[in-house]
Amino acid sequence: MTGALHAPAAEGLLARVRALAPFIAEHAEQAERDRQPVDAVIAALAETGVFRAYVPRRFGGYEIDTETFIDVGLAVSEACTATGWVTTFYMEHNWMLAQFPPEAQQAIFGSQPYILAPASISPNGRAEVVEGGYRISGRWAWGTGVMHADWVILNGIAGGERPDPRLFIVRRDEIEVADTWYCDGMEGTGSNDMIANDLFVPAAYSESLIGMALGRGSGARWHGSPCYSHPMLPLLSIAAATPAVGAARRALALFVERLGGRTLYGTPGKQAGRQAAQIRLGNVAARIHSAEALLRQAGRDLEVWGHTDELCPAEERARLRLVVAQVVRDCRDAVIQIMEASGASAHLKPHPLQRIHRDVNTLSCHTVFDLEIGAENYGRLLLGMEPASPV
Repeated sequence: MTGALHAPAAEGLLARVRALAPFIAEHAEQAERDRQPVDAVIAALAETGVFRAYVPRRFGGYEIDTETFIDVGLAVSEACTATGWVTTFYMEHNWMLAQFPPEAQQAIFGSQPYILAPASISPNGRAEVVEGGYRISGRWAWGTGVMHADWVILNGIAGGERPDPRLFIVRRDEIEVADTWYCDGMEGTGSNDMIANDLFVPAAYSESLIGMALGRGSGARWHGSPCYSHPMLPLLSIAAATPAVGAARRALALFVERLGGRTLYGTPGKQAGRQAAQIRLGNVAARIHSAEALLRQAGRDLEVWGHTDELCPAEERARLRLVVAQVVRDCRDAVIQIMEASGASAHLKPHPLQRIHRDVNTLSCHTVFDLEIGAENYGRLLLGMEPASPV
């Protein structure tokens, strides 16, 4: 990791990441082949300072806004969807640590400039209250970033009369990583399973998921920054959706390039001269641009809630989740339309379009992008009912 004495400045972060994009793209195929991000790419990203994005300023971090978050995520994701996915989550999970009790933040951020950590908010763990803290056990899938992690954030339900969903942050070497990540897309994320057995976690290294979900974790107001006072799930959704937009933007660029060089069987001239190709290009370009605009607006809408003492209402949280899910659906469908008009050779392994196609299709299955669940929750709230699942 980059040491505090040689930390890159917040200014110029986006330019540094964009300059690294060709290097990331060069290693995209290797990341998929290795089934995890490439060591040299993670190291190069660390040198840009990108993982300090959501670290509190008191610890040398940047406390970036969502517009910059999206810009940085797009720059990485256009080069490699899987690496972009890991990068945006690494960034966002430092935001999560900033919600933990100040004691844990001081201990962790006080000794290192940022964490590289997967985070599972699925309630797959059990937590027993013991003297001084908790003992947790469980198995958590989808451990994005675990292959380069130094910490992990795990969800466990503490027992008692009322279930208490909590997050626990523990060192990576305290858990077991199971080699399970064999997938038809997003293989380069290395999102293997994480296992803990009767692991003791001090109380200060645990945080209420309910409080964090509202941007009201124990440490949220300690920093006096609006960056940490908005709800969590919309930010998580934006972190997960940004790679889809970046992938779609890259697919669009490849499609334009392909149209200018491809001749359809039995026809004279290039595909770019065909009216059908021109119409398809115009439609997918507009769809991708609109999806990006929606994502950016969701980010601006989210930030509003960091500047007020009011809690973001459930209805607004549900709306933001649904909007972001639609962004991902539109990007996925645009990539599908691009592939339909790109010919069989675009499905050959050396061509980047086939990897983007598979990655976006897999990415779109993340639970926060379930349009039916998202729309049901929003509809129920509009009708004055309780949501069917957490928002």
